[in-house]
Amino acid sequence: MDSLTLLAGLLAYVAAGRLVMRQLSGGPREFVFALLNLAGVFFFLFYGGNEHFVLRFGTYVALIVGLYVCLLLFGGKRGHWPWLAFFAPLVALIVVRYVPASYYIALGHALGKSWRGVPQMVGISYLAFRCSRLVLEVRNGTVKRPNFVEYFNFAFFLPTMPVGPINTYANFRRGFTERYDVPVGRAALRILVGAVKYQFLGNLCNQLTYSGLLLDDHPHHWMDLPVAMLFYYLYLYLNFSGFCDMAIGAAALIGIPVPENFDNPFAARNVKDFWNRWHITLSTWMRDVVFSPLSKFFVGKFGIQWADHAIALAIVIVFLLVGTWHGVGWNFVAYGAAHALGVVANHYYTIFLKKKLGRERFKAYNENRWIRAVAVVLTFCYCGASLIFFANTFAQIRQIFSILQ
Repeated sequence: MDSLTLLAGLLAYVAAGRLVMRQLSGGPREFVFALLNLAGVFFFLFYGGNEHFVLRFGTYVALIVGLYVCLLLFGGKRGHWPWLAFFAPLVALIVVRYVPASYYIALGHALGKSWRGVPQMVGISYLAFRCSRLVLEVRNGTVKRPNFVEYFNFAFFLPTMPVGPINTYANFRRGFTERYDVPVGRAALRILVGAVKYQFLGNLCNQLTYSGLLLDDHPHHWMDLPVAMLFYYLYLYLNFSGFCDMAIGAAALIGIPVPENFDNPFAARNVKDFWNRWHITLSTWMRDVVFSPLSKFFVGKFGIQWADHAIALAIVIVFLLVGTWHGVGWNFVAYGAAHALGVVANHYYTIFLKKKLGRERFKAYNENRWIRAVAVVLTFCYCGASLIFFANTFAQIRQIFSILQ
């Protein structure tokens, strides 16, 4: 699909979505909006990908139907039943990510098909987290259980489907229950800024990342490594935040609120603060769904006297999950472990400072501009260096260090 066709299609989708959200209401709006998203997802994310694009698309639709049936059967029950609906999207994610390709090839042979592996599931990580969070929203009474068309609209909303942000169902429905108006010029500018970051600046930085600079089978001076680390960090931010800018801007033009996913992460003064600014919707999901209940469980299990260590254990588990959520491979586990180490270190260092300095001196410490500047620089370097595990397998890391002189 050429760029002109893609741009024309996106403009048509946004214009049609805005028209539907403003000119229709009730059931007709839900139904037409669902058809629009169904057509948009098929055209932009599946059509023409390979010879099995219809199968991949059908698999995705079937998954949505299955997850809704789980919500319908178990989401409104008492006791432990809602957890079946909660874990169903996560089990689907695990199956797609971790079941060996040979299993799907064997299944294809049994059915007379030439499958090469698991059907590609665009945005499956984001879908799993959105739909699992919805089960908790229904169980906790935050929202009423959606009908199938409402559920489909939430799961198949095109702007946030490929790479987020991870919206909550309650926030998504604000676009249907109230008038969500963002000035057209501001939303269009957000899309333009995102496109420049994603298409232009990100691609420029990519020329000096690990793949662009180091993995060329030539020896390199050791200084090329920190250069690659810096530019990969910049590239990832520009690429990811640029796409989120476009998604938020497009959703705003249609009339759907989408939460921010970045808040100047380069200004973070520690790794904990970094995750309050980077991929905010993932951090919020992990905090609300995993960290809060897990830390309370550990504190109850080990006793209040071990609360600090119980919280540290919960932090480690959360960031190992964050690492594995991002991809398959031990390098992603190492990425999560590196950030677990950073947050745990900050956790214990904060406890130490509070005891050592006292309340007033600790406040003065945090407000000191020079200390903050040093902390920001160290955090920037640490987070940038940790991305070597995100960007490369262990084999590639060994290759990188073997060519440094």
